[in-house]
Amino acid sequence: MNPVTVAQADVAPSDRAGAAVGVGMVGGGQLSRMTAAPAAALGVPFRVLAASPEDSAAQVVADVVLGSHDSLADLRRLAEGCAVITFDHEHVPPDHLRALEGAGIAVRPGSAALVHAQDKVAMREAMQQIGVPAPRFSVLDPATPETLSAAGEYLGWPMVLKVSRGGYDGRGVWVVDDADEAAGIVASTPLVPGARWLAEERVDFARELSAQVARAPSGQAVAYPVVRTVQVDGMCSEVVAPCPDLADERAMEAQGIALRIAGELGVAGMLAVEMFDTGSALLVNELAMRPHNSGHWTIDGAVTSQFENHLRAVLDLPLGDPHPVAPFAVMVNVVGPRDADTLPPLQDAYRHVLARDPGLKVHLYGKDPRPARKLGHVTVVGHDLEDLLRRAHHAADYLMGVVDE
Repeated sequence: MNPVTVAQADVAPSDRAGAAVGVGMVGGGQLSRMTAAPAAALGVPFRVLAASPEDSAAQVVADVVLGSHDSLADLRRLAEGCAVITFDHEHVPPDHLRALEGAGIAVRPGSAALVHAQDKVAMREAMQQIGVPAPRFSVLDPATPETLSAAGEYLGWPMVLKVSRGGYDGRGVWVVDDADEAAGIVASTPLVPGARWLAEERVDFARELSAQVARAPSGQAVAYPVVRTVQVDGMCSEVVAPCPDLADERAMEAQGIALRIAGELGVAGMLAVEMFDTGSALLVNELAMRPHNSGHWTIDGAVTSQFENHLRAVLDLPLGDPHPVAPFAVMVNVVGPRDADTLPPLQDAYRHVLARDPGLKVHLYGKDPRPARKLGHVTVVGHDLEDLLRRAHHAADYLMGVVDE
């Protein structure tokens, strides 16, 4: 089992005495929904900014502000009476974040840190500056047939083409074989404000890892076990915690990279560092400064979930124990299949999956099924990894309409 890092900093009780504890979370998605339970357990007033009453979090959170993350006025309404504002996505305009901070509102992570999760160019340049290993890259400013061809010559074909802002779950990322293909994508893809084109080398990796840490403003930090992730069509499909057959030295290296990034960038809250393991090196691929899909296993598989530690971190409370509760945890996403429009309610599958496997944990997000939409996840914990993988995939498949008794 790869190690868990706990590095607590002492914080005097007077630093927190009498402080307001309400948390406002921007976004009404499943991350906000899953943060609501530990907020209730801690007695922390919790409010979300949701676009619709039907949003995943709005269905279960009592205090909902309806509005848009693009509206500064709506963000101010969310912040009223809250000790801190945090996020379940990175899409808030940076100018709005700076305006909130200028008004004395605690934003965690702050705008100076969050930009590295919002903008892939800023992230790549920061990794280069602090000396963290990452794929070679080229900023295409502007992206023309000439600059695309030059990038391909520098990085090699095929190369990876990305938009620096606005992409997620594989959206805004393409593997291109030549300059003509790249130019066609650039010509047909509108960019969100402030976005640029980024080219990266295509890394030949053995597996993908995620190292998650929680860091508080006072400098407290804890690191979860490094996990193995499996991506399908750019979206996380499976997580195994801890990553099997990962040497302790390599796991500690990954945790050290994540802790270093969190400290160097001044992250407050959860940080997920997605990495390529090439067999001989670790390369940082993506950053997320919020709870992350690769950490959903912690709800059932760790002493303290990523959602609780995110709350503790942004409130600068002592952080919780990140140790796993069993040798392995397996999480598999439930994703809308191609025929999701004809899929019966997911709860119709409960009788089979729960009776078949009493140890299974099912988490559904209250979303209407649509193809390629994250609808929920399942988790199992135990000693036998192969058995856990079979159980988790059977349950997820059954929920997605793949019936195999």
